Amino acid sequence: MSNYLSELFGLEGKVAALTGGGGVLCGTMAEALGKLGVKCALLDIFEDKAQAVADQVKEAGGEAIAIKCDVLDKSSCEAAAQSVVEAFGTVDILINGAGGNKKEATTSPEMSFFDLPADAFQWVFNLNCVGTVLPSQSFGKIMVEKDDGNIINISSMSAFHPLTKVAAYSAAKAAISNFTEWLAVHMSQNYSKKIRVNALAPGFFLTEQNRFLLTNEDGSLTDRGKTIISQTPMDRFGDPGELVGALVWLLSPSASFVHGTVVAIDGGFNAFSGV
Repeated sequence: MSNYLSELFGLEGKVAALTGGGGVLCGTMAEALGKLGVKCALLDIFEDKAQAVADQVKEAGGEAIAIKCDVLDKSSCEAAAQSVVEAFGTVDILINGAGGNKKEATTSPEMSFFDLPADAFQWVFNLNCVGTVLPSQSFGKIMVEKDDGNIINISSMSAFHPLTKVAAYSAAKAAISNFTEWLAVHMSQNYSKKIRVNALAPGFFLTEQNRFLLTNEDGSLTDRGKTIISQTPMDRFGDPGELVGALVWLLSPSASFVHGTVVAIDGGFNAFSGV
């Protein structure tokens, strides 16, 4: 990498904590960051999944560790933050990747809105929204102490336009976009001008959380999957690797004046009116 490119996009030596680190999207991000010289801490309630991703990062030449963390338990988040500092000396980056949906909180012919269980709705909302707030508190505190840091939240297309069937998920992702803007302003006005907060809003990427909605058991598209593709001008689902470029940009010095922004990576879905 030339000196100029390094000045613009260099991340070598940084330390990143990724919640939901055992998942497909964060796993892809971690492997890419590891190749760029970022030390990665993979946080997940399922430590074995986080360890599997950490092993992949190391196999690709990066440095990584796995830490068990429940993003809905503040003491667990604080313990994880301390573990990252003990392992790597500091924390420069927090990627709030924990989230997802569940079938029990999704309307269907068998499950009307009026029968959605409150506990399932709350579980999805908490996992996505509260599960972003608590790690931001625990890791953000370290960033304030060092007067430097970068927080990336994960929003969604459903934050721009609520998606049918997934009321809890849509509400939570809208809250994350709002929280991203709020936290950006709050950090700058109260703690540090050197801590930036932004979000990625992925379009439709096949994950374990949404596969049951988008594909049939034989791998063919459901009616919902077909509708999504028809509303995506690029006529396909996204590949997890297509999140990496925007992520690296937001984390890099080249985005030093980008703050409180939600970046859509969606194949044109949000731009398309349907006609």
